[in-house]
Amino acid sequence: MPLPVLPEESFHRVLCVVAHPDDMEYGASAAVARWTARGIEVGYLLLTRGEAGMPNPPEETAQLRVAEQQAACAVVGVDDLTVLDHPDGVLTYGLDLRRDICRQIRRFKPDVVLGSGFDVETPFGFDQADHRAAGLATLDAVRDAGNRWVFPEQIDDEGLEPHSARWYIVPGLAGFASHGVDVTGEPLRRGIASLEAHAAYLAALPGHPAPADFIPKFTAMSGKALGVEHAVLFRAHDLQAPPEFFTEAMQD
Repeated sequence: MPLPVLPEESFHRVLCVVAHPDDMEYGASAAVARWTARGIEVGYLLLTRGEAGMPNPPEETAQLRVAEQQAACAVVGVDDLTVLDHPDGVLTYGLDLRRDICRQIRRFKPDVVLGSGFDVETPFGFDQADHRAAGLATLDAVRDAGNRWVFPEQIDDEGLEPHSARWYIVPGLAGFASHGVDVTGEPLRRGIASLEAHAAYLAALPGHPAPADFIPKFTAMSGKALGVEHAVLFRAHDLQAPPEFFTEAMQD
């Protein structure tokens, strides 16, 4: 039985929260390209400038990587890019991080928040510490944003309003995913091009394969789970749906 598709016909705004420049471009940006082509507004929130990711001096690296991220956003139709300056490589879960993510959720008012996983071990190996901190802080900030008594200064002093997103989604793999997005054709092409926009960063990674050589292989594997040629998979949580165990108990 193929996985169901994400109910993107109900999506209006999607906020993608990641730790570094290039984190969105390893597959998820192909889904973004599909969404923006369908008129869905997508914003990116980067928690760091990626200054620890290259051998260049940190400030030089930060400027380069943010410029490459801007180019990557343009490829997939993302106009709203916010880059914070939390320290790359030592991103720390805590109230400061939650507060900054909460602020952006209240500002952008997404009905979907795309975050990263926070497990130590993944199918690709041990996840990087910044990714885990970003994932957990984003999950908590989604709930924070809807509670007017959490970070109330954003409401009282900054003029923002509480906001509750409906969906929280995290990129996944077959066996770990609940939904998928068909990215066959133009969305995949643009997704590949968005990673190619990080040319200087990729050139600094020894032995890194060309995006066109590996991204289609991953999306083809995911496509089998969705019953299409190429797909991006997600673990999706409908935050407004009652818990499964509660639904099942009420049916007994």
